Amino acid sequence: MSDDAGDSRVGEEGRPVDVDTGFWLWLVAVPLMVVGYLVDVVSTERPHPPAVVIVFSCLFVFVVAGVVVTFLFLMRQGYRWARTVLTGGGVAAVVYVGTSLFSIDRPTTLAVTYAVCAIVGSVLILGGVFLLHRKDAHAFFVR
Repeated sequence: MSDDAGDSRVGEEGRPVDVDTGFWLWLVAVPLMVVGYLVDVVSTERPHPPAVVIVFSCLFVFVVAGVVVTFLFLMRQGYRWARTVLTGGGVAAVVYVGTSLFSIDRPTTLAVTYAVCAIVGSVLILGGVFLLHRKDAHAFFVR
């Protein structure tokens, strides 16, 4: 039995609960942000991009999502640089979503879909970033 058995702030593997919760918030946010981006790509009306641009945009977003998920697993193992990259990318994604939410005209159904995915995804990312920078979580990142 571990000394940490009575401590509710540490999970089974010695990771703080904040790190595990932040990881899951990010992991749920990634597909939401991908759906929001894909809605944004296909909802462009004037000028409508050629099919090859849409295909490369979709390929690009799936590659970026794969990299983000990889960084999430590295962050969960205690790599500080992965947390730093995720924090910077998360803040940039939230800023992008905030500006494109109000600056691009979309058809009503696609606008609602984008807004729900983007707002919920942004809140989850910001919650994950907050949890990953709390005191207990900060002490965990030593690699």
